[in-house]
Amino acid sequence: MRPFALALGTVLAAAPVALHAQAPQNDLASVQRHLAATQTMTANFSQTDRNGRVLTGQLTLKKPGKIRFQYEKGVPILLVSDGKSLYFLDYQVGQKQRWPIGNSPLGILLNPERDASKFARVVPSGDPRIVSVEAYDPKRPEYGRITMIFARQASAPAGLMLQGWVALDAQANRTTVRLTNQQFNVPVADNAFRFNEPRRTRR
Repeated sequence: MRPFALALGTVLAAAPVALHAQAPQNDLASVQRHLAATQTMTANFSQTDRNGRVLTGQLTLKKPGKIRFQYEKGVPILLVSDGKSLYFLDYQVGQKQRWPIGNSPLGILLNPERDASKFARVVPSGDPRIVSVEAYDPKRPEYGRITMIFARQASAPAGLMLQGWVALDAQANRTTVRLTNQQFNVPVADNAFRFNEPRRTRR
């Protein structure tokens, strides 16, 4: 997580943050308050996969259970949850994959009823301006794990600004997501999470 934390230096230098160290349990409680206080969020994202491929786009989140990764123009894929299931849609090959949203590491961001203290822990970041929290269910390793990166910022919910996360799936494939232009608790319509069914290409 250290390279990700260091990459936030420019943002943190300009942010009004508290520089004093806090106990891990206090940081985890702050993360829980942040998650509880965030009902919607929009942001620009930059996603890096295990092969170093970078994609950008717009993230839209609405609790409970809804999220949409709208990728940049020309990228024929969509990742979206309608509140119950998470779908990966590939419009180029006409393929749709589906998982229960609770089986995804993103579940901690989308389920307001989950108690993070039961499956999450603070990971030392080496920088008092940053809070890193890893969420992982040892009873369900197939669900993967996620490490969320927050910057201390008084204007954000519970004093924390979600900067992004690193997700590992059951096959240890790593995906890093960085966020910019975060907007919390803004109006988001339910139809933002609708999608067109992909059609299989005839050969």
